[in-house]
Amino acid sequence: MHFAQGLADFATYFGIGLGFMLLYVVLYLYATPHREITLIRGDNLPAAVVLAGALLGFAVPLASALRVANGLLDVAAWAFMALVAQLAAYALVALLLKDFSKRINRGEMAAAVLAGSIHLGVGLINSAAMSF
Repeated sequence: MHFAQGLADFATYFGIGLGFMLLYVVLYLYATPHREITLIRGDNLPAAVVLAGALLGFAVPLASALRVANGLLDVAAWAFMALVAQLAAYALVALLLKDFSKRINRGEMAAAVLAGSIHLGVGLINSAAMSF
C-alpha cells in the first residue's frame, strides 16, 4: 500500500474513532445526574476516576472495532454496541450503589473505583467478544 493511501485510511478511521469517543462522552455526561466536568474542575478525584473508567471502558472495544472491522459500517455497528454496553454498565453501577451520584458528589472514592472498574471490565469483555 502506498503511504499516501495508508495515511488517508488512517485519518479516516482515526477521525471516526474520535467522533465516536466524542459522541460517547457527550451522551455519558448527559446521562449521568452528577456534573462530572464541574466536579473535576473542583478537584473531585472520584468524578475523574469514574469518567476515566467510562472513557477507557468505551475506548477499549472501540479500538478493537477499528482493528477488526470490515469497513466503516462495521466500525459504527461495533461502536454502537460498545456504547450500549457502557450505558448498561452505568445502569449496573447505579443499581449496585444506592445514591451513586450523591456519593460521587461527596467525593467517595470507593464508589468511584468500583464504578470505574465495572466500566473497564465491561469494555474488556466487550472487546474480547469481538474477536470470535
